[in-house]
Formats: sequence, C-alpha cells, structure tokens
Amino acid sequence: MKVQLSLVAGSGLAGALLAVGLLVAPPAATIGSAASVPPVLAEGFSGIVKAVTPAVVNIQVTQGERVRAPRDPRRRDHEGPPGRPGPGPGPGPFGGPPGPFGGPPGEPDEPDMGPGGGPPRPEMSGGSGVIIDPNGYIVTNNHVVDRATDIKVYLHNKKEYAAKVIGVDPKTDLAVIKIEASGLPFLKWGDYDKLQVGDIVLAVGSPFGLSQTVTMGIVSALGRGNVGITDYEDFIQTDASINPGNSGGALVNMRAELIGINTAIFSRTGGNEGIGFAVPVSIAKNITDSLIKTGKVVRGWLGVGIQEITPDLAKAFKTKEQKGALVSDVNEQGPALKAGIQRGDVIVEFDGKEVQTVSELRNRVAQTPVGSNVKLKVIRDGQEKMLTLHIGERPSDALLAKGTEPGAGPPSAPEPRKGPLNVLSDLRIKALDDEARAQSNIGAKTTGVVITHVQAGSPAEQAGLQKGDVIQEINRQPVVTLKDFDAAAAKIKKEESAVVLVSRQGNAIFVVINP
Repeated sequence: MKVQLSLVAGSGLAGALLAVGLLVAPPAATIGSAASVPPVLAEGFSGIVKAVTPAVVNIQVTQGERVRAPRDPRRRDHEGPPGRPGPGPGPGPFGGPPGPFGGPPGEPDEPDMGPGGGPPRPEMSGGSGVIIDPNGYIVTNNHVVDRATDIKVYLHNKKEYAAKVIGVDPKTDLAVIKIEASGLPFLKWGDYDKLQVGDIVLAVGSPFGLSQTVTMGIVSALGRGNVGITDYEDFIQTDASINPGNSGGALVNMRAELIGINTAIFSRTGGNEGIGFAVPVSIAKNITDSLIKTGKVVRGWLGVGIQEITPDLAKAFKTKEQKGALVSDVNEQGPALKAGIQRGDVIVEFDGKEVQTVSELRNRVAQTPVGSNVKLKVIRDGQEKMLTLHIGERPSDALLAKGTEPGAGPPSAPEPRKGPLNVLSDLRIKALDDEARAQSNIGAKTTGVVITHVQAGSPAEQAGLQKGDVIQEINRQPVVTLKDFDAAAAKIKKEESAVVLVSRQGNAIFVVINP
C-alpha cells in the first residue's frame, strides 16, 4: 500500500474536501501573560483549551476555478534552496501524489464545468489559522490561501470577516492574512529551544470543517528535514491527531504558547495515522515577522551547492565523522567564493555551532541576517580551516537559474564512445555539443563531458549516475574535454573507487562509484 504525504486543506461550504492537503501550525502565541494561563488540572486540559481556542480561526476560501487537487507540495522550481541537489518533481521518501480525495495517478485535474459547459464553478475550500496580533494578523498555510479570490475568516464567536493576503512564502508553506478588527485574542510565540521530544502538545483547528477541534499528543521528534514537503524543512513531528482542515492550525504547549503550525501528515489513507508535521516557531516567527513588515521574506545566502555526507563521501573527503555539508559547487557571484570556500570543502561549523546535516545548515543560513559576518569551519583535504563569510541576500529563483539555460556549445563532437576498463567502463560519454545541450537542458556555462548511456546494473548506475549528467571532475581532476576524461579515467585501477562530480539540471553533485 502506498504511503504518502498529504496536505490537509479543509472542506468548503459545499462540504467537499480538497485533495491531498498539508497542515501547518501557526507561530506560538499565548493569550495574555504566561501567569494568566490556568495550570493543567488533573481532569484534563480545559484551562489551556479555553485560553487557546479563541485565537484559532476557521478560514473559507473561494478560488477562481475548481481544482480537484492542490499542487504537489514536493514540486520544485529549477533552482531550489542551497544544498538540495536534483531539482524538479519526483517521488519523495513517502511516494508522490495523488491525494486520497483526488483522482488516480496520472489523471489530469480538469476543472468542473458549469451548467451547459459554461465557465468553471468556483471552488470552496478551507483550513485553519491562528491570530498572532490583536489587530487582526493571522498566520496560516500558503496552500490554504493559494489562488484565492475571496477569503472569509470565522472567529470562535461565529463572527465573519473578509481577509486580505499580506504575504506568502511557498518555500515554508506559510502565509499571513489580515482582517479589519482590533482587540482580538491572540497567541504568543513559544520558545523552540525549550521544546523537547516527549513534551505534551495540543493541536487546534478545523478538521473536516469542524471548527474549534482540539486533539492531544506528544512531540514525537524534532528537526525533521528532507521529507519532501517544502524547500526549508525543520519540522516538529507529533502524534496529535491532524486531519484535512487542520492546515494552518495551532500546535501549542502546556503553557498555551504557539510552538508550531500544523502542515502535513504521513498517511496511507489521507487521514491521521499518528504522524503529523508542524512548522516550528523557530521558522514561523521570522517568516511572519518579515511578511508583516515587508510583504516578502529575505533570506541569508552563502552561494554554494551542498549535499549530505555519506560514508563513502566521508572517506573520500577525509572527514573523521559522517556529519557536515559537502560543498559541491560555488556560485561565481556568491559570498562563499569571496570568503575562500572551495568545491570539496566540508562545512562542519557555522557561526560557532556544529553542522550535522544539510537541512540544518540551510535553515540556519536562511535565518541569518543579511550583512552579518559569520565564522565557518571547514574540512579541506583532511585539515580544519576557519573562514569568515559576509552573509549575502539570496537572489530570486529566476536569477539563480539564469546560468542553467540552454546555450550555444562548442563545435560538434565525435559520436558516443565507451570509457576505459574500470568503474567508469559502463558509461558512454560524448563532448558537449549543441544537440546535447538542447536535449539535456545544459547551460552555456557548464563544461565537461555528457553521459549518453549508463549500463543497467553497473556500479555507475548503482551510484546514481544518469543519462544527461555532465561529468566535470574525476577524483578532483577537472574534466572539460574527452581528452581530460580519458586522462583522469586512465589513472583509476580496476578495483578502485572513483569520486565523480556531475552537473545535473544545473546542480553539482559528488558521487562515489564503488567497484
């Protein structure tokens, strides 16, 4: 049975549920001071519930055209966040769409037509939100209000307000909307650093359109990344029951503080199965503050491509432990180049704190104020080096992707040919020509030799090499021409491994090929 990540946008006025949905819990906020929140009583959590629920709202959205399923949350634009190689769609660790309420795999999401084949009828959908300011600012999920033409907010006392979008951030699936009201109950932000696995939490929202629903669970895990939901991931995992319609609702602690925005579920059926994800306050607060102040999100930027350290890569790059982030590419215009960071460096410390994973580094860089100077510790050829880097502002995806557009290549090259007898022997490669660049969408600035065939079952295929990959280095030796490839490959003995740097759809990735 397929397991999938489901977005949990709720049902609309017609009672229909949006297909696959993501949940996201709002930034932590408590009503009044912590001292005013009633303690947990032996008979339950009624005091916390009374303090929290007035600040959690039901959101109903009208969309311009009827769509059977929301966008795939794993869909990625050509240039993703730093360090996530291999852009573009593709199944995440829990499989791809569709959602439990949509059509079967591969079925197009065609709009439902109106009477007599007229224009599409508007789609009514919904979700949840959290009031984080007494003047009407509400945090919710981006997928709840995406493509909305009309947004209605219903408070706990049944009052209805029209809302407008202040700003959205698809990369974290967060959005801020506003209603014209004042003196509203609101939640205060909690302290993420105090959150621990095992802490009791409550999820509040409108599952299946049932507003003011409260469920209880614990924090199952912290720092969940690389689950394929959003570009910037550091989720709180919880077993508090979360279902379609909880999207944008609150995850609160026992002090009635907002510690997460409910965002996604891990499910075989589309309903709760005990694994839900919430955007933590550590991310949500910065994002919402930025959206309220400027209407957009400004992120810090290193200007590097990074990838996770595998046991093979740790050995190849002489790191004692399997942690840190391997630099696979350095942007020509980025701060990293000016700071002296090189391809093949392993970043093990950022601003005085150890780096364990790629997602951890990516999130910390994004949250670092632009213009800050930070210290980085890298491992280069087995030796530690300290570097100082001036954090830049991350350019738009469009600007970052410019260098990956197809362009004119060198003159036509020889026909595909086979490599030498070693771990590269099952590859067929050719020089980059106009045809190869056009077929594989290889930019004009990319150099190397392109793979035209990978033998099924070969070490190269098992390592992950693919047709269309551009080989740029072999064992740290640059490869620009077929002659370079032959020279570097000839040094590899039959039973030796090879560290190959490839460019795939504009992203540089190190791959270790074992015999």
